[in-house]
Amino acid sequence: MKPPSDVAAPPRRPAPEQRAAGGPEPQRSPDSRLDLQRFASRYAIVGIWILMCGFYTVLMPGTFFQASTFRSIFASQQALVFLALAAMMTFVVGEFDLSIASALGLSATLVPVLAVLHGWNLVLSCVVAVLAAALGGLLNGFLVVKVGVPALIVTLGSSTLMLGIASLVSHQTTVSGLSPGFADITLYEVAGLPISFFYGLALALAIGYVLTFTPLGRHMTFVGANREVARLAGVAVDRIRLGAFVAGSTLAGTGGVLLVASVGGYDSTVSPTYLLPAFAATFLGTAVVRPGRFNPIGTLVAIYFLATGILGLQMLGYTGWIENAFYGTALIIAVSVATIVRRRTAST
Repeated sequence: MKPPSDVAAPPRRPAPEQRAAGGPEPQRSPDSRLDLQRFASRYAIVGIWILMCGFYTVLMPGTFFQASTFRSIFASQQALVFLALAAMMTFVVGEFDLSIASALGLSATLVPVLAVLHGWNLVLSCVVAVLAAALGGLLNGFLVVKVGVPALIVTLGSSTLMLGIASLVSHQTTVSGLSPGFADITLYEVAGLPISFFYGLALALAIGYVLTFTPLGRHMTFVGANREVARLAGVAVDRIRLGAFVAGSTLAGTGGVLLVASVGGYDSTVSPTYLLPAFAATFLGTAVVRPGRFNPIGTLVAIYFLATGILGLQMLGYTGWIENAFYGTALIIAVSVATIVRRRTAST
């Protein structure tokens, strides 16, 4: 019997021996090509990172490719890890915060000021320092979300305010003299790396879990994608935006505590120098793992990618100006790549 006219007859499949003898060679399926493209788009930075290490190794044989070099890369970026993840918290919800570096500096300044100059308990000093940074985020969030002041104006002003407060309480000097045992919370070694490296890794994984697998994380991403649609869908948009400012400043304050613990003192005037690297890493991270989206693992990879580039150039003898030039160029490229990837993602 013939099949009904509205039902397509199954196509004949050539016998295996016919395909092997004279049939065309099987072509790679579109799905496999698409998977390869996706993998390349997600991990291209990792490949460039490997090539960069190889390039520096060729230029500096016997010098760059050493365990001490990579320990230096992974052991010295913990403050930047916390600061970049703090920046990411506001970027995810469609906001930005220029005050996070000053929040980190205020926290790092308050710990030795309270503990050394005023004799406070060290743990209490750390708690107050983080709360002070969080209060700055709460003020930013209130003015931006509730009052409607542009984030650029608010966070730029609060950044200058916190920088001024840090200079006031420290009398514009580097305050040191913390207990040597306090450094153990960051410098104690685990598997050859300071424990603060694992703090950053755990934080990135925790934030990644929240953003990917929890309703709060999905709501944050929804708010960042389209605020008004999220509001119409019943999402507490204002609460999430306000919470992102507070969470970001709290992370920055925690990073300040870890920073001052590792170095034993802090000069509040250097705080602004942390902002550009944090923003560069955060935007560059959108080209890793989840292209077009701010994500913590991508940010973590970008931080160490940039740190490798800087260290290699410094080992080649380029010092001073090279760090600002490198991070400035990286930020421009990262924002451009993020914009292109986001457009391509939206069009597919």
